[in-house]
Amino acid sequence: MATRHEPQAPDDGEELIPLDTDAAMLPADADTSPLPPLPHEDEATEDAGTRRPRRKLLRPMNRALPRTLFGRSLLIIITPLVLLQVIATWIFFDRHWDIVSKRLAQAVAGDIAVAIDMIDRSADESTVAAILETLSRSANLYATIEPDEILPGGEQPWPDHNLGKKLTRAMNDQVRRPFRLDTESSETFVMIDVQLPHGVLHTIVPRSRLFTTTTYIFVLWMVGSSLVLVAVAGIFMRKQIRPIIRLAAAADAFGKGRDVGGFRVSGAVEVKQAATAFLIMRERIRRQIQQRTELLAGVSHDLRTPITRMKLQLALLRRSPAVADLEGDLKEMEAMLNGYLAFARGDGEEATVVVHIGDLLAEAADSARRTGGTVTVEAAASGGVPVRPNAMRRAIDNLVGNGLRHGGRVWIGARRSRRQLEIWVDDDGPGIPAAERENVFRPFYRLEASRNPGTGGTGLGLSIARDIVRGHGGDVRLEDSPRGGLRACVMLPCE
Repeated sequence: MATRHEPQAPDDGEELIPLDTDAAMLPADADTSPLPPLPHEDEATEDAGTRRPRRKLLRPMNRALPRTLFGRSLLIIITPLVLLQVIATWIFFDRHWDIVSKRLAQAVAGDIAVAIDMIDRSADESTVAAILETLSRSANLYATIEPDEILPGGEQPWPDHNLGKKLTRAMNDQVRRPFRLDTESSETFVMIDVQLPHGVLHTIVPRSRLFTTTTYIFVLWMVGSSLVLVAVAGIFMRKQIRPIIRLAAAADAFGKGRDVGGFRVSGAVEVKQAATAFLIMRERIRRQIQQRTELLAGVSHDLRTPITRMKLQLALLRRSPAVADLEGDLKEMEAMLNGYLAFARGDGEEATVVVHIGDLLAEAADSARRTGGTVTVEAAASGGVPVRPNAMRRAIDNLVGNGLRHGGRVWIGARRSRRQLEIWVDDDGPGIPAAERENVFRPFYRLEASRNPGTGGTGLGLSIARDIVRGHGGDVRLEDSPRGGLRACVMLPCE
């Protein structure tokens, strides 16, 4: 039994190209330009060879990048802004800070030089006291003179910070006398000692005269305004990404067979084009399913009439082994026809509702027991799952019936994770070789040699089950059962 040939979702990076027959359904401003020609084989091989090292180099970068479109869009906005601020801070503010610090140090050194010059010209102590008082009141420098004091000898070590370097250069340029700096003893003041002819001038300089906060205020203002702009950009970006999220949710719901009637086209032009293409694709798939159902309904009507006539004719004939064989052939033909119509028709019109897993398994087990089968429900996961109830019960019934047909007993159970529900159906039959487990999903494919002979069936049970489960966004896989037979695992999304 074979898998259905369904349209596969494109891989990342591929582009869906609408057919010409649906071009009129696209928006007027949609880009319908043809794709460029494929490269020559040699060129493609060369490009692939040069592309592999680039991929290895870009792989760590791709891991570090945000995975969502919103995060990457914000990164595109923030990165240039941060680089601009870093460059501006490094070039402009560093230069600005250097000039301002130099000017402030020169101003302090200039005030000290003027005071020393006035002290040298004064003859009495009262004048010196007046000079020091004026220096404290007008220049915010607190100075005293220690008579007959001498600064310790030796060369003063060169400061290792910006303030000390600027102040040392300014004192060397303007005062031009032996001096000592102390910038470590206090966090609010800087002490400067200058050697005079008759003593030492001790000056206490507030750090406010050597330091300006305008640079920090400007940097904080720039960073704060940048954060506000990033927040505004994030709000607008989230609004632009919301239609893409809705489109992805609608496509996911449609792939799981759920209703997406509330979806509407919105967003930017490119997003509207993608949403319009999705709606066209949805209508095209629905139209195809409807045409297939109508065609097969007509086939069913046309074939049932001659089958009924043959049954009546055989009923009027005398009973014989040949008549019995023909009746068996007609029954098999009718069963095959019903199975094929059930496979092609599906249950696409059924609404999706949340069904309790335990109830679903209990109904499947009771239905099998009524036909004489031995079915044991091992474990039923709690909670509900959104499915089409009749279709999903039909899929489980087919798997249980397949297990009973080829084995003597069936065990069913379910377990649930955060995003996935797994339903298993075990039997104690002969199983299926691993090489044939995909082939048995093909319609009308029979593998009676590997299972119990003479079991009958149309070869559509597994195909119908997988078709229904894939219509819910899941899949069916076959593996070895712990009971020695076959295990059929139904994987369903829980979201």
